[in-house]
Amino acid sequence: MVNDKMIATQQDNSQEMFPIVDEEGNIISAATRGECHSGSKLLHPVVHLHVFNSKGELYLQKRPAWKDIQPNKWDTAVGGHIDLGENVEQALKREVEEELGITDFTPERIEKYVFESAREKELVFVHKTIYDGPITPSAETDGGRFWSVEEIKENLGKDVFTPNFESELKRVHLID
Repeated sequence: MVNDKMIATQQDNSQEMFPIVDEEGNIISAATRGECHSGSKLLHPVVHLHVFNSKGELYLQKRPAWKDIQPNKWDTAVGGHIDLGENVEQALKREVEEELGITDFTPERIEKYVFESAREKELVFVHKTIYDGPITPSAETDGGRFWSVEEIKENLGKDVFTPNFESELKRVHLID
């Protein structure tokens, strides 16, 4: 659990530089995280990885209270921004290791799409994998766990999950 002291010391770096891309993923400029998340709608690329175990359960991370977008909600196992100078595969590998401590996995690319909310616009590169090894959530998350398909379905629309996760779940038909 995140305590008040952690919230005071941990936060997203608003000066971190992100590539700005067109809808094909071509870099056209760069902007700070703060600019990208300010309602500017600057399109920036992100990677998502949905981690299933061999039982068909889906691992979700809980976003910590200090996150600038959707704090305290359950979300995709791995989600992160692509850094300037990185390609999709490099960013995915880095984010999976940073957030879950996983280094040996085989991602399957599912889709690329544009997600837009009131605060931001992202070009999302969606992947999935089946993984039964150890998971070590980092301080970037507030932990995580595997959810059954039934449990996920029971909690849809109840403000438990991020809107991005719920829309992506339907968009890419992750669960039946």
